[in-house]
Amino acid sequence: MSPIAIIGATIAAAVVLFVWNRLPVVLVAMGVGLSLWATGILTLGQALAGFGDPAVVFIAALFVISAALDRTGVTAWAGQMLIKGAGEDSRTRLLVLNGLLVAGLTALISVNGAVAALLPVVVVMAVRLRRNPSQLLMPLVFSAHAGSLLALTGTPVNVLVAEAAADVGAGGFGFFSFALAGVPLLVGTLVIVVLFGQRLLPERGGPSMPSDFSRHARTLVEQYGLASGTFRMRIRASSALIGQPPAALDLPRYGDLRLVALQDGATGDILRRGTLAEGDFLILAGDAEAAAAMAEEQHLAFRQEDPAGEVTETLFNRNSGLAEVMIPPRSKMIGQEVFAGMITESGDLQVIAVQRQGEPLEGPVTLDAGDTLLLQGTWQALDVRLNDPQVLVVNAPDLVRRQAVPLGVGAKPAIGVLAAMVFLLATGLVPPAVAGIGGVFALVLLGVMTVDQCYRAIDWTTVILVAAMMPLSAAMEKTGAARLMAEYLVAAVGESSPYALLAALFLLSAVLGQLISNTATALIVIPIGVAAAAGLGVSPLPVLMSIAVVSAAALLTPIATPTNLMVMRPGGYAFGDYWKLGLPIMGWYFVVAVFLVPMVWPF
Repeated sequence: MSPIAIIGATIAAAVVLFVWNRLPVVLVAMGVGLSLWATGILTLGQALAGFGDPAVVFIAALFVISAALDRTGVTAWAGQMLIKGAGEDSRTRLLVLNGLLVAGLTALISVNGAVAALLPVVVVMAVRLRRNPSQLLMPLVFSAHAGSLLALTGTPVNVLVAEAAADVGAGGFGFFSFALAGVPLLVGTLVIVVLFGQRLLPERGGPSMPSDFSRHARTLVEQYGLASGTFRMRIRASSALIGQPPAALDLPRYGDLRLVALQDGATGDILRRGTLAEGDFLILAGDAEAAAAMAEEQHLAFRQEDPAGEVTETLFNRNSGLAEVMIPPRSKMIGQEVFAGMITESGDLQVIAVQRQGEPLEGPVTLDAGDTLLLQGTWQALDVRLNDPQVLVVNAPDLVRRQAVPLGVGAKPAIGVLAAMVFLLATGLVPPAVAGIGGVFALVLLGVMTVDQCYRAIDWTTVILVAAMMPLSAAMEKTGAARLMAEYLVAAVGESSPYALLAALFLLSAVLGQLISNTATALIVIPIGVAAAAGLGVSPLPVLMSIAVVSAAALLTPIATPTNLMVMRPGGYAFGDYWKLGLPIMGWYFVVAVFLVPMVWPF
């Protein structure tokens, strides 16, 4: 069996296995490289070379940058600005603002990150504006696909295309070069959505809606009886409580009062010291007259909190948050005694309230299965300490913070790191991989991300898929398979028609892109396109940019991309709903890829 036949069989087997979808895509991708080594086409070093490729490193770095913007509330802030600016009456204004925002985010943090961040925002917006989510979510995703062509960082395919252009000595593409095709794509997509979307999209809502945590803190405060009768008292310099342990408060002798929390006057965090000091705050709940009497006797600055307002801000803000946990059966915490105001053993979480079957419990409580506790602490402490099998977290603090605390801790450094990376990429001062690695270093050194969070942020499936499939392109060039396929393609379309070549590549990529990932499609089609351009004697730049455009046109099925599938249940879409709007938008992609791209990058 000739090497070219082996390459063809390997590609066919990979496509079939990708479509079959019974094996993990990373296994299929790794199998491609190993099969090329086993048949002697590539050495082991060549078969695994993709894992050290700068483009792969850059793609991994982009996932970390994206996660940092999401974790620090930058995307939540952008979503809230969208809700304020969209208004309630204009459907066109709403769709255009949605599309522009998700496209802009996609250009910076990838399609998956942008859609995942804005999906709950758009669903909540649909509910508040009394619109069906199905009219908003598919336009959101399709706008994100178009937005991926606004900058180099929009999608891994852009990185692969830019690298291929540099490898063939064609000069490559700059950071914003893709926008020359991306802006027309986005404008055309928005026009089609505005003019035809209402008729082509169904009017329904999905059974699965992402949770709205924008009012989560107020909900918890009200549920645990802290919405009224809550008082914040500051210890004055003349108070006898200075230097005393919290137990010296002796609340029972003042009547109906209970301790909610103790806060360090200097930092605003929970009180970790064993004694009280001037400026520390006591947050109490109970009778107003009893609170006034205690304030007078103990020389405390007394203020009643605004119901469910200021107390929410006191306990839930950029630095600290609230979390509700439940004691599961067989937990080692069953039988332990807790009370409001108690500091946990870790020293960085505080018990605010305890409930049993929905009823508040006063004083020391012996925990039982099913009890719920309201805890308060820094966001980092909540993230780390609640990862414990002895408790069940009702709503993950990380998810709550992303929606409820826009522009939280670390937001400004994250934005600064992103701006610096974009500057380096746009000016070409350093290679993309160096800019990406530098950005990740900066995020870790500035405390925005931990090393573990960086590991978790990376979509390893995508990284391994790209790295493992890269040797296939090398093998196609080494054996002449790419040149042979290109010759057949050139013979089929005619040597005098580079436009026909672009059309043929568009159709091939569009079909594959509905069945397998756009990254895998690009890795297969790029070497064919480059060889075909050489066969026709034309520049590879319009061919490569055309491949980048069609790689974003995964619009006809929910399985074409993860983001298409992501909105299927929240939008209540059926499998056949996608092509109705996707087909006319794909027609516009064809116009851009075949006719507009050669006007910008001549043959």
